[in-house]
Amino acid sequence: MRDRESDLSPEAFVSRREAGEFWQLIDVREAWEVELAHVAAAKLMPMSEIHRRVVELEKSVPVAVLCHSGIRSAQVAGWLRQLGFAEVANITGGIDAWSVSVDPSIPRY
Repeated sequence: MRDRESDLSPEAFVSRREAGEFWQLIDVREAWEVELAHVAAAKLMPMSEIHRRVVELEKSVPVAVLCHSGIRSAQVAGWLRQLGFAEVANITGGIDAWSVSVDPSIPRY
């Protein structure tokens, strides 16, 4: 098993998915932020709702957490680890880094 407290750059996350790894990708930003910019593969689970919606996630499947800059996602990733999720990664730099390094068609805000 890999390091449970991992951070992944957007590029590293995309590389793993392209290599065939299955990850649950959740976006913990608020709906208005997702309207401005989003990653199509991400499931919206705002940080304000995560406590009641965590049951929608599979504990045995790796989870990657995305926000705007990586701060909220790091908090949620830590919380998910405390709940016993097998593998959790914070997407460092958030969607802002994603738009710079992976998909420039995603607007920056």
